[in-house]
Amino acid sequence: MSDPPCTLMATLNGRVDFTVEEKGRPMGTTGYRELAATLRDAIKAGEYQPGSNLPKQSELAVQYGVNVKTVRQAIGQLESEGLVTPIRRRGTVVREHPPMRRLGTERYAKRKWKFGDTVAFVADREASGRAWKLTDQTNTVQLIEADAEVAEAYGIPAGTNVYERARTVSDAGRPTHTLTSYYLPEHVEGTPLVDPAAGPAGRGGGFAVLTLQGYEPDHMTETISARMPTPEEAKKLELPSGEPVMILVRQTYTAEDVLIEFARGVHAASRFSWTYDFKLPD
Repeated sequence: MSDPPCTLMATLNGRVDFTVEEKGRPMGTTGYRELAATLRDAIKAGEYQPGSNLPKQSELAVQYGVNVKTVRQAIGQLESEGLVTPIRRRGTVVREHPPMRRLGTERYAKRKWKFGDTVAFVADREASGRAWKLTDQTNTVQLIEADAEVAEAYGIPAGTNVYERARTVSDAGRPTHTLTSYYLPEHVEGTPLVDPAAGPAGRGGGFAVLTLQGYEPDHMTETISARMPTPEEAKKLELPSGEPVMILVRQTYTAEDVLIEFARGVHAASRFSWTYDFKLPD
């Protein structure tokens, strides 16, 4: 098969622009940004389906009349946007985007954990039609010295001992987020919340444990922000280059405004859609 005809358009400072005609349809690009835009549009239009491969870089170079370096830069741009993932020995794969619903207040409904056995991460899975098992959550528990943020939240001196319960949660074997909770020892000592066994802390999870201890959760504050991941976070969550993370800070209180949990979560941005239902205040 002969290469598609190319017409040289201009040369400026060593840069060559082409117009390529393929099957009677002109396709032009003047650099990697334009090529990235063309491929981006093709992905969004469904020409390249989620989970499928883009053509080889050499094939894209011929198809669009550019050099391989330009293709490589365009692919890098799409990777930074979270649209594709280069996979060794497979090529450039179009990212799948079936985000899981991350419920708002509904994920904490008392009927789920106080009178049932549906903890928060399970509520998200069920709302998203995902299969799950309790061991999708792993735990690491240790007694540590409170850092400045934890200490300020609890109103204790920095360096005071607190329990840290760090969880990594996965969906079909792929990590979706981490959540690390901090508790005062007098609230959780000797309870399943300091047991490092995989899965929730018994029937109903941590909120049920706190309720049995006399500290029933009543209200909470969640603060959400976004940033780029640290190298450790990117590795733990198996993030592609350029994907940000959503940071959750959660503070849970009793009806008497006693703080009973301070938690920090790191969520892979592309793996969740955050859903909140609420009544408008007067």
